[in-house]
Amino acid sequence: MEKIILFLYCLALLFILGNSLVQANLIYHYLKSYRRRTDLVHAAGAEPFTTGANAPFVTVQLPIYNELYVIERLMEAVASFQYPKDRFEIQVLDDSIDATSALVARKAAEIRARGIPVHHRRRNNRAGFKAGALAAGLPDAKGELVAIFDADFVPTPDFLQKTVSYFKDPVIGVVQARWEHLNETYSLLTRVQAFALDSHFSVEQQGRQTGGYFINFNGTAGIWRKACIVDAGGWHSDTLTEDLDLSYRAQLRGWKLHYLESLGAPAELPVAMNAFKTQQFRWTKGAAECARKNLLAVLRSKSLTLGTKIHASFHLMNSFLFICLVVMALLSLPILVIKHEYVQYAALFDLASVFVLSQLLLVVFYWVSFATGRRKGHANFLEFLQRFLLFLSISMGLSLHNAIAVLEGYLGRKTPFI
Repeated sequence: MEKIILFLYCLALLFILGNSLVQANLIYHYLKSYRRRTDLVHAAGAEPFTTGANAPFVTVQLPIYNELYVIERLMEAVASFQYPKDRFEIQVLDDSIDATSALVARKAAEIRARGIPVHHRRRNNRAGFKAGALAAGLPDAKGELVAIFDADFVPTPDFLQKTVSYFKDPVIGVVQARWEHLNETYSLLTRVQAFALDSHFSVEQQGRQTGGYFINFNGTAGIWRKACIVDAGGWHSDTLTEDLDLSYRAQLRGWKLHYLESLGAPAELPVAMNAFKTQQFRWTKGAAECARKNLLAVLRSKSLTLGTKIHASFHLMNSFLFICLVVMALLSLPILVIKHEYVQYAALFDLASVFVLSQLLLVVFYWVSFATGRRKGHANFLEFLQRFLLFLSISMGLSLHNAIAVLEGYLGRKTPFI
C-alpha cells in the first residue's frame, strides 16, 4: 500500500514540476521579447489597410444571454469604432429570455439610424449555447473578418484599426487582444482575479508566441479570419471552452494566432464568489474536455516540433493541476507516516527536495507578470506578496471544486454552459 501512495504522490509532484519547468521556459521567452517587441505589419514595412475601399469588411458578433445591464454599453462601444461605416456590420446573437431583447431592438434601431448595419438575431432555443450562437450567425456574416466580444467588454474605438492590418499575412487566422479590467480595485476578489489573468495575458500568451508555440483565442476581444473558422471545422459545442477547441483545431491546420499585448480590451470581472466559481468550473472543465478531444492529435502531428508538443500538452492539461493538489492534500498525512515509519525510503524523500523548485518558479512566474505589468510606477513587492498569497489561498480553496470539474471533463460528463 505504501508503494501505491508514494507512486501517486510522486506522480502529482512530477506533473507540477513539469508544469513549472514549462512556465520557466515561458518566462525566458517573455523576458527575451519584453524590450524588443515589434509590430508585425510595421516590421514588414506594410501600410495598414483601414481606410476606404482597402479596408477589409468586418462582422462584429456579440453573443449574449440575459445581459440586461451591459448590452447597451457594448453596442454603443462597437458602434463607435473608428472604422469606415460601410465596411463593418454588427450581429447581436441574442439568446436572452428576459427584457434584454427589447433593449437590443431599441438600441439597434438607434445605431442603424447612424448608417451602421445591425442585425438582431434571435434563436428559438440555446442549442450549443455560445458556440451554437456563433455558428448560427456565421453563414450570414458578410465580413471576411469576424470580431467577437462578450457582453461585459467595452472595446476601444481603435480596436479594428489596430487589428485588421495583421491579416495581410495570409497565414494569420486570429488576432487576440489583452484583457484589461474595469473593476480591478472593486474588492479583494477582483484584485486576485486580475492578478491571475494578467499572468496569462503577459507571460503565458506572449511567451508562447515568442517561443513559436500554440496560443489560444480567449473567447472574446479577438478577431478571426472567417476562412480560418470554416477551414478548421467551425464552432463546436462539444466542449465548454469552444474558443480553446477551435484555436487548437485551427493551429493544427497550419493557421497562426497572433497575440497583441499592446492592445487592451477593458472588461468587468465577476464580483460575486458564486459567479467566480461558476466561471472557474466552466474554464477548468472545458480545458479538460479540449485535452480529451485534441491532445492525441497534437501528439500525433508530424508537423509540430517536440517543444511545441510539450508546451501544447501542458497547456491543454493545465487544469490537471487541481487534481494533483487534491491528491497531495489527501495523501499528505499518509506520506508523513511513511516518512517516519519506513526508513528504506529516506533517500527518496531526500531526493524529493528538488520539488521545492516548483514553488520558487511559481513565485518568479507571477512576479515577472506583476512587475512588468506595473505600467505606472514601480512594482511593490509587498503588494505582490499580498496578492500572491491571497491568490494561492483561493486556488487551494477551489481545488476540490475545480478537480471535480476536471474529472467530469475527462470522463465526458456533459453539463450546460453557465
